[in-house]
Amino acid sequence: MSKNSYIISMKRSVSEKGQVTIPKPLRQRLGIRAGHVLDFREEGGRLVATKVTPEDPVDSVYGILKLGRPTDDVMKLIRSKVDTKWSRR
Repeated sequence: MSKNSYIISMKRSVSEKGQVTIPKPLRQRLGIRAGHVLDFREEGGRLVATKVTPEDPVDSVYGILKLGRPTDDVMKLIRSKVDTKWSRR
């Protein structure tokens, strides 16, 4: 049996607060570190935990502006307004 096998039992007790310590070999193998978020669900009478992948903040807003023209055109327009403002001083 491989030392990386999931069949090897790693039993832990649940504390009075419902807390369980994830065994270090599992944390290392799965890349779970302090501060990571786990999603818990019940599946066929089993407790299943899945590491939540943080959402990229850029992905959440990508494409929300509907400007109707290419980004390069919008940037030229914005920059020309700023340049004009400063050149008047």
